[in-house]
Amino acid sequence: MKNLLPLFFLIFTISCTEKKQEIKNKANLKAEIQNVIKDKNATIGVSILGFEKPFELNINGDKHLPMQSVFKFHIALAVLNLVDTGELNLNQKIFIKKSDLLENTWSPIREKYPNGNIELTLAEIIKYTVAQSDNNGCDILLKLIGGVQTVQDFTNSKAVKDFQIKYNEEKMHQDWNAQYENYSSTNSLVNVLKAFYNDKIVSKSSTDFLMKILIGTTTGQNKLKALLPKTAIIAHKTGSSGKNDAGLTGAENDMGIVTLPNGNHYAICVFVSNSKETEAINCKIIADISKLVYENLKDN
Repeated sequence: MKNLLPLFFLIFTISCTEKKQEIKNKANLKAEIQNVIKDKNATIGVSILGFEKPFELNINGDKHLPMQSVFKFHIALAVLNLVDTGELNLNQKIFIKKSDLLENTWSPIREKYPNGNIELTLAEIIKYTVAQSDNNGCDILLKLIGGVQTVQDFTNSKAVKDFQIKYNEEKMHQDWNAQYENYSSTNSLVNVLKAFYNDKIVSKSSTDFLMKILIGTTTGQNKLKALLPKTAIIAHKTGSSGKNDAGLTGAENDMGIVTLPNGNHYAICVFVSNSKETEAINCKIIADISKLVYENLKDN
């Protein structure tokens, strides 16, 4: 037993040293992030959550901030839940009328089929809505499942906190202030992403389906992905309000799941809200923070 005491002491010492280094690294990372956001005329929420290896960090992580199109992730989950229960089928055809394809809104579906009167599978509409952030596709999905309350009820059933959805895309385009009623905290989002990744929100097949779509997201290439290695895998969903007549950006957002070179994962969410900065600066804030987090976690 006496011979084992030095070994126990060595293991204890190494463990304490590693813990102190982790605390120091987290403190340094937080300071670096704060350096990015200091003096910015905006409210910025940041949350990071490790999956396989415990790691948590947030700045303004509990603030309720407008999601904009990030809410399409939650909408897709609510739709896929109905696929899991058999009420919907990914291969079922959805008829889209010309009147469903509203003008003056971002809609790759409308650009491809300007006259409407087409049928797309449910899977195709989800892909348009999430990967390309199609606003008309979003509202078509909401109409299909019974509206925003269906999404709220589903997220409530999964104990999602600090999340509210009241309005669809059409309403947000009619009323600037409506976006503030569709809110989440960044802490809520990284926790939902982790639960989703671990198949605790929808079935594994639905998780795999949506993960593939998120990895293929084409919007917001100048946000979380911008400064990461080209080989980095990130499954993400963006959101953006544009500016109002007063030059205010309600939301410039991105959230996602990043796969590290060692195979571990983390969720990251950066929301830039009520910003007086330019679009380029808002997006650079997100990109700079994403790079700092990746560089800090990639070798841990």
